Amino acid sequence: MAEIPIIQIPSNILLFLLASKTFSPISPHRTMSVLVWCKGVRPLLIGTVVRHLQLLLLFLLLSLAAQSEAATGSKSPGGGGEAYVTLLYGDEFLLGVRVLGKSIRDTGTTKDMVILVSDGVSNYATKLLRADGWIVEKISLLENPNQVRPKRFWGVYTKLKIFNMINYKKVVYLDADTIVVQSIEDLFKCQKFCANLKHSERLNSGVMVVEPSEALFKDMMSKVNTLYSYTGGDQGFLNSYYPDFPNAHVFEPNLSPEVLKSRPVPKMERLSTLYNADVGLYMLANKWMVDEKELRVIHYTLGPLKPWDWWTSWLLKPVDVWQDVRVKLEDSLPGTGGGRNPKNELLVKFLFVLPLCVLLLCYYRSLLQAREFFGSICRNSLCDQIRHLFYKIRYSYSNVSPHPAINSNQQFTGSLSKVPAYLGGISIVICFVAALIAILVSLAIVPRQVMPWTGLLLMYEWTFAIFSVLFGGFLHLIYKWGKISAVQSGAFSSHPDAVDYDSGKGHQRQALHCDAATWFYGLGTAFLSITAPALPCLFGITALFLRLGLMVAGAIVLASFMTYASEHLAIQYFLRGFEERETTRGRTFCFFC
Repeated sequence: MAEIPIIQIPSNILLFLLASKTFSPISPHRTMSVLVWCKGVRPLLIGTVVRHLQLLLLFLLLSLAAQSEAATGSKSPGGGGEAYVTLLYGDEFLLGVRVLGKSIRDTGTTKDMVILVSDGVSNYATKLLRADGWIVEKISLLENPNQVRPKRFWGVYTKLKIFNMINYKKVVYLDADTIVVQSIEDLFKCQKFCANLKHSERLNSGVMVVEPSEALFKDMMSKVNTLYSYTGGDQGFLNSYYPDFPNAHVFEPNLSPEVLKSRPVPKMERLSTLYNADVGLYMLANKWMVDEKELRVIHYTLGPLKPWDWWTSWLLKPVDVWQDVRVKLEDSLPGTGGGRNPKNELLVKFLFVLPLCVLLLCYYRSLLQAREFFGSICRNSLCDQIRHLFYKIRYSYSNVSPHPAINSNQQFTGSLSKVPAYLGGISIVICFVAALIAILVSLAIVPRQVMPWTGLLLMYEWTFAIFSVLFGGFLHLIYKWGKISAVQSGAFSSHPDAVDYDSGKGHQRQALHCDAATWFYGLGTAFLSITAPALPCLFGITALFLRLGLMVAGAIVLASFMTYASEHLAIQYFLRGFEERETTRGRTFCFFC
């Protein structure tokens, strides 16, 4: 008879097997099984041992999976009983949510951060939020029952779903355009429902404390179609749902437990301005209505001036706080540190290089001519420059002069009569239309969520480039118009002396003078367009209305200069074409050079 093998089993595993509920006694008829012998323990069937070892292995695998899940930062909702919550309808507010999450984590909280995302949020954004430490919950949008409402309010009633987050005992809701500047853990002491009361005795739903309840949520849903909303959105509905909210007591987080026990639990409490500091109110007074050092949450409520838009930093001082948190964002995913978007990085580089290349190709001939003009000025003696100026002044008091320079000026002045009277007005209109188009196109091209300095640089670069192309093309048409007018009027056949002016140095001087004037007016416009918006910074003014006032004053000066420059450039280019007759210009890559 074959010898039965003996397998040594560790005592801890054996005790686990014996204590397991799935352990079953040995069946007498399974005589073919191999027995396992242990000291002080009756023999077990090897098949039973294998089954229990499989259970043990499964238990170990589940433990390892749980540890791996914890290491990746994924959390199960409702684990802590309390949480911070926000909403995201699309990728536009993604950067705002990232900065909000960073500001919450910087307070040292250990509570869950939950974000409710709709179908409009991309998979990449969801992945990035999870990497930042958010617990992502997919939700469907609640349709707004109000027909008369802003288009952007279509799904804002979805915010009411925070009242149905029954996995949590209490949640603190924060809009994506808020930022936490100090710990707000004391908000979890607030009872039932808490919000901030704004002007006009209206509650603001940007920061709320909610005790989720399925019954409460169902009651809200039953009244969505009947309760009036003054905003056409969730905030107006909540004001109607809680009509007595203005009479609620102010939340006092520092009350002793004895005092809290001695009074009834309130159904709602009002949060002070510290927990929802409105940037719109700051804008009106250029200061906070409370001690700035005590602020807990800043709310960027101004619609077109969200903190992630690059231009907002140049208008509102409180945006500096938001930008300081943004630059500290980690590389949760490659290329996302500092709030950067990997998709925009290549685009920003392309936008920076392209207009420079276009302007270089278009104006390389003009650059060479300007260099030659300024070089000739440097080479000529001071006496020659003074003599030339003397002849120009003398010509203004004399009708006839044998001097060639004065002869040229006479012919130039005579040509002014050929300039159409309406040319100046047309050039002014075209100039401002070109400037408006350049600004609008630049705003559309430059990514909104780049850093403030990057956005400003790209804005100026593209505005100058587009304006130069548009107005330069107009000046080229005026030049062609001048040549056609000269041919039609037969000016050169009736003025034989003009041939001498049109040839040699006379023609070269006229062309160089026109190019130099173009550069002078162009650089002057660029200088004023940079100086006008910079005036508030130069004078240290932070108030929004004073900033806008100085910018408007600078814009008026800029507009006056552009009016003068556009009119004179159009006349000069017309006369240049009128005087150049049939001369041909060098080949160039640009149609207006």
